[in-house]
Amino acid sequence: MTLGRRSIKILKKVPIDLGQYELRYSTKGKQIAFGLVGDGTGKEALDLGCRDGYWSEKLAGKGYQVTSVDLVPQYAKAIRVNADLALPFAENEFDLVWCAEVIEHLRDPAFTTAEVRRILKPGGQFIVTTPNQGCWIFQLLEKLGVSSATIENEEHQHFLTYPMMAKLLPNSVLYGYFPYIAYKRTITRFAGTLSPTIVAAYGNQKPVRASLAPAAPGSLQAR
Repeated sequence: MTLGRRSIKILKKVPIDLGQYELRYSTKGKQIAFGLVGDGTGKEALDLGCRDGYWSEKLAGKGYQVTSVDLVPQYAKAIRVNADLALPFAENEFDLVWCAEVIEHLRDPAFTTAEVRRILKPGGQFIVTTPNQGCWIFQLLEKLGVSSATIENEEHQHFLTYPMMAKLLPNSVLYGYFPYIAYKRTITRFAGTLSPTIVAAYGNQKPVRASLAPAAPGSLQAR
């Protein structure tokens, strides 16, 4: 383990909401994202990268019929799906796709987001959370010579910013929060600089009978 990662591991024990794994159920970013989820009665949801199923259960509590998937399932109700490949679901199948702290692990986020749009019903929601590489904290560390690759999860393949997310999901609404202790305010202005977490809410506007073919795998340049 590098000195940078050891230092970050120590800092993560401090109860400050910077979107770290230790606060994955209570971080303000997840609270904002889950607050965007409406009543799911009679609707279908996909928890893409469900891990231990915590958010699958929360979505079920809102009335959704939830399909939980992960590359390495840790949840009894989950099925194994590799999100780097074409998703094994029909077009227009889901009303909601929930994707929390997963997109940064994918080989080609552009390909996977195109797949998600394909399986979303017209008017469906795609809700994403991911660390914000553009946050002033990460930018300061970069200027001090500490790269994201040396302090973040070793499995992260991409370090996303708000402009990058806006390119991945055009017409999505992007949220964040500030400050990181006490009262944490939901923000949109200056979120690209202030928020440690990106929260993206994409509403599918495709026509009812439209068919969106999967995009050819490309490359999203990490920054």
